[in-house]
Amino acid sequence: MFWNKSKKLSQEELALSKTCQSEAEELYRSGKYHCAEAVMETIRRHFAADLPESIVGTVSGFGGGSSSGCICGAVSGGTVALGLVLGDKKETTQLTKDLHVWFKEKYGVTCCKTIRQTHKGVCPVLTGEVAGKIAEMLGNK
Repeated sequence: MFWNKSKKLSQEELALSKTCQSEAEELYRSGKYHCAEAVMETIRRHFAADLPESIVGTVSGFGGGSSSGCICGAVSGGTVALGLVLGDKKETTQLTKDLHVWFKEKYGVTCCKTIRQTHKGVCPVLTGEVAGKIAEMLGNK
């Protein structure tokens, strides 16, 4: 079953979403993780804790818009995290689409370079918001 956009989140789902948002932002701000890594690590901890932390390395190339300023690393890392947790191509594809729609509604684009030019200093907050949204989506399916 796909993410149910109209389903109201339970108190537990809302709390988990807020926790993931806070943790991802904190991981980013720590300097140990960039945007994609912080999202991936946060989702791994809460939805796939059986996987080793080394799995975060699979998204290391996505920071800074894959080092070229293209698609936001938080969105890219979140897409990989969705696939890792769901393990279903159809569900992953749909939730990725939903994530992109949500992100574009919030920031106007998914282009890292554009976001960083128009929303200076937003990366830590944006990283947290993406992790929180993914937690919401995973908890609300």
